[in-house]
Amino acid sequence: MTLTQTTTADFHSVIAYPLHGNCYLNITSECTLRCGFCPKYKRSWEIQSYDLRLHREPTVDEVLAALGDPTRYQEVVFCGLGEPTVRYPEVLAIARAIKQAGGRVRLNTDGLASLREGRDVSAELAEVIDRASISMNAHNEAVYIRHTRPRLEGAYAAMLDFASRAQQAGIDVTLTAIDGLEGVDVAACERIATEMGLKFRRRVLDQVG
Repeated sequence: MTLTQTTTADFHSVIAYPLHGNCYLNITSECTLRCGFCPKYKRSWEIQSYDLRLHREPTVDEVLAALGDPTRYQEVVFCGLGEPTVRYPEVLAIARAIKQAGGRVRLNTDGLASLREGRDVSAELAEVIDRASISMNAHNEAVYIRHTRPRLEGAYAAMLDFASRAQQAGIDVTLTAIDGLEGVDVAACERIATEMGLKFRRRVLDQVG
């Protein structure tokens, strides 16, 4: 199906999709990382029966229209097969509208927004984001680089710094790592999170949550 043939209903079905009592927003396929375990690098765009391949990036108004009333959900979560904060201004605008409508907002992120923007954006995000799930992915830089193949230098340290600053700014932060990836010590990841005063969650590969 070409872009011109894609119906509004079809387009909305992949930019706002319900799971686990939440609504997940899929606003971009672009990412700061090139994770070897990401389904899109295996030519698959499907997560739990949802086809998340975007024919184009949706506008702020299209995302909000696809979402509808955010109070129907426990949380509205920025989470697709791309890094939401690549579209940083749009994340702020969408999240602000959700908060104004009485919804709660979670950001699933690689934690590299500040590195990519060239400034600390944690306080700005704290104005509109309630919770953040940050992909820690590894217990040290070498393993992190092996699995995530970051496009920017200093990504691992920047991710941890962002997590700390986001927590200090008032966001409820959880670091995550995927159990089963070669060389990843999930217990060590949890220890680092605990030492930083952050929550930790073990993730399951290809499972959205």
